Amino acid sequence: MSDAANVSYALVQAVHNYGAVAVVGGPAAAVLWAREQKTVPMVLAWLTLSGWVVQGLSGISFAVTSYLSRGELPEVTGIALFALAIKVICALVGFSLIALYVITTPQRRETRQRKLFPALFFIGITALTGAAFLRWFG
Repeated sequence: MSDAANVSYALVQAVHNYGAVAVVGGPAAAVLWAREQKTVPMVLAWLTLSGWVVQGLSGISFAVTSYLSRGELPEVTGIALFALAIKVICALVGFSLIALYVITTPQRRETRQRKLFPALFFIGITALTGAAFLRWFG
């Protein structure tokens, strides 16, 4: 693989890592914040939402980078395919839940946040675990 392809992969991986920090760190901070305060700051919701967007777009960028550098998509089978499916499902569910939260009225947000952010934390951790299996079995 060429140095240019390796640099491209590394840049996509860096962006993907920042998204991972947001999808786990945002909900973790929200859970901790909710213990002390009544409402979670919207900045944590937006951070989580942007993290899922970054995860999705950078995940697609891995495939695009592979296609542009090798002329084909990577062959993903077995455990790696299962891990990829888990990651995609987590991204879709995580994005959908936090997007719905962001667009709801403040009164409805407060009643949902105690269950939502722990769930989002679990979804983020599940996606990151899937990433480890995808990396080593892919």
